[in-house]
Amino acid sequence: MQNWQRGLYVITDPELIADRDWVTQVEAAIAGGATLIQYRDKDATAAQRLERARALLACCRAHEVPLLINDDVALAAAVGTDGVHLGRDDAALAEARRQLGPRAIIGVSCYNQLPRALAAAEAGADYVAFGRFFPSRSKPLAVQAEVDLLRRARQELNIPVAAIGGITADNGAALIAAGADLLAVIHGVFGQPGVAAAARRLAGLFEHESVKRKREACGV
Repeated sequence: MQNWQRGLYVITDPELIADRDWVTQVEAAIAGGATLIQYRDKDATAAQRLERARALLACCRAHEVPLLINDDVALAAAVGTDGVHLGRDDAALAEARRQLGPRAIIGVSCYNQLPRALAAAEAGADYVAFGRFFPSRSKPLAVQAEVDLLRRARQELNIPVAAIGGITADNGAALIAAGADLLAVIHGVFGQPGVAAAARRLAGLFEHESVKRKREACGV
């Protein structure tokens, strides 16, 4: 399994994928450089969610990319995915850990609240997510997070920090520079004409930032 702790974190959306093949779309995102996939599907039936989760897990396993389930700990346990992402109203982190085991990747949405992130890290979260940072088509009413929050989080947390909300190849670099380890993207990948190309542009931001930091370290 490749390192998921830094890079492009792609989240599915049934409205964007619609009737297209879910596996093909996720495979294209991975081909473009996605290092972590989250299956998010609020509208499907339980049977559809189970079928899609199994198919996506097989795809992700083939490419050695972790698959997380949004919100649904029971589904993650039933399918045997690599973990789960929890929001404010979802299962408690301790309960998710009990069901999924010590090796599961468990992420927690922290919105614009650093204290929530600190508490999640203390409770054993594997990463925390802040946002939205920019206007979001997927969650237009989500609370606004400021870029400085990433700087403060980076100073106080020893686990990966994800940024989410309206992220594109044009605005994502500023979030990485401020401390984001992961860029969590929905529309910026699946809402684009070419999924692989869109993912590639976003994934490339991390390489650009790494090159920039090396040059700065060398005084170039």
